[in-house]
Amino acid sequence: MCGIIGYTGFREASAVVMECLQRLEYRGYDSAGLAVVGGQLHLFKKVGTIGDLAADVPDMQGGTAIGHTRWATHGEVTLANAHPHTDCRREIAVAHNGIIENFQKLRQELQRAGHTFASETDTEVVAHLIEDAYEGSLPQAVAAALKKIEGSYALVAVAREEPGLMVAARRESPLVVGMGDREQFVASDVPAFLPFTKRVIYVEDGDLVVVRPDSVQILDPAGRQADREECLITWDVEDAQKAGYEHFMLKEIHEQPISIAHTLRGRLSEIEPQVLLEEADLGETDSLAIVACGTSCYAGMVGAYIMEQLASIPVATALSSEYRYFGQKRGTVIGVTQSGETADTLGALRAAQRHGCRTMAITNVAGSTATRIADATILTRCGPEIGVAATKTFTSQVAVLVLLALKMGLSSGVLQTDAVRGYVSALRHLPSAVTRVLDREEHLRQVAQTLASSRYLFFIGRGIHHPLALEGALKMKEISYLHAEGFAAGELKHGPFALLTPETPVIALVDDDPVRDKMLTNIGEIKARKSPVIAVAPDHDAE
Repeated sequence: MCGIIGYTGFREASAVVMECLQRLEYRGYDSAGLAVVGGQLHLFKKVGTIGDLAADVPDMQGGTAIGHTRWATHGEVTLANAHPHTDCRREIAVAHNGIIENFQKLRQELQRAGHTFASETDTEVVAHLIEDAYEGSLPQAVAAALKKIEGSYALVAVAREEPGLMVAARRESPLVVGMGDREQFVASDVPAFLPFTKRVIYVEDGDLVVVRPDSVQILDPAGRQADREECLITWDVEDAQKAGYEHFMLKEIHEQPISIAHTLRGRLSEIEPQVLLEEADLGETDSLAIVACGTSCYAGMVGAYIMEQLASIPVATALSSEYRYFGQKRGTVIGVTQSGETADTLGALRAAQRHGCRTMAITNVAGSTATRIADATILTRCGPEIGVAATKTFTSQVAVLVLLALKMGLSSGVLQTDAVRGYVSALRHLPSAVTRVLDREEHLRQVAQTLASSRYLFFIGRGIHHPLALEGALKMKEISYLHAEGFAAGELKHGPFALLTPETPVIALVDDDPVRDKMLTNIGEIKARKSPVIAVAPDHDAE
């Protein structure tokens, strides 16, 4: 997940961009680079850390600069492949996130026209396309280049001949403008420039942004002046710092009691009882689908299970990347996305709208693209999530989906008042329940040590615990780099059993519910294969 930052203003741009790059380190990277416009176009790149890059960047004049942190996608981790990329004459520099799908064809055409390439990346094509179209106006050259590009991008470009100017654009990849006093920022995420300004504009798909120290001009895909809403960020720099924790993910795991409480605040009433979600009016619908990616999809699967139980309405779940190929033609589609900028989920919501479906977004970011394109929005309100792996946003997404299920059950008459009162009470106690789990961190560390030498692991569950098993396996892969698979426990006998050995730990999710006995049977079958079993179960379940 690469990071982009651009700055133009009254400060020394190289120092500002280096500071902003450090605030994007949470996104992960293998190399970093910086381009500064100051008389010449000065380019600095480094394979390694931003600290390594900073050691190579001298104090220098220049009020405009762009920076980038790269995760390798096209081309290996080399100095040549690090961003920013330049044209043949090193007059133009570009930093880019996304994938240029037709870059091979464009590269061949440019090479036939005499352009020489220094890297293996798709991004370098953009710099040469801008060079090809450049006639003294960077905005016009970027606009011409983008017409030839297929794929996704968030990019920012600068030119030696036009100091004090940045041109940015986006398609299916997030980009945000930060507006200051005599200075402006362009970034892939708000934390990059948060110490400097809280005034932002979220760039929309197809927008071209012309940025000068004293102005921001946005052009729509037709080249017309576009008015985009200015938003004020309500969280602080401190929220985007580690607060004494070793890393952001650990901090955000421990923030869950507070984040869940924020998600629920003002949305529950035990007096009536009722769920106060005025923004969640789905109207009458006989068909409901939840679309999402990764962790958000597993939250959606949990939500679908609860909705079917509490509201007696069938709910389909689909990966956003697949939904657009077979999406439903009626009813309501809910897109779940932490950032509100997940390209596949935005595409799925747009596809649903083309089919005449009503749409809703569940997201954590007010003003994001999802909130602008959906017919209705519910904010998770759990604060910024800086860690790459979703933690507190997952639990807040599930909390919102439970609220929505309760509201639907009440509206349809499926749920009775006493039942709702019980669920409302349980939700109010949820933050303290999470705190009790977090208090066992030392015990969990000891369990983790027993798994650290494993080559691969299984997670199993039934019913509502099946998507939780999938989420557990995803986190294990994403964070520990150990291979893990999540299964519905009843499916072990249809193939996965062949992989069970004494070296294959199985994490079993067991609750005091109607499928408990079946889970115990599955555990017995696993132990017969001599695979170690770690059960995640209620305190009172000694068995």
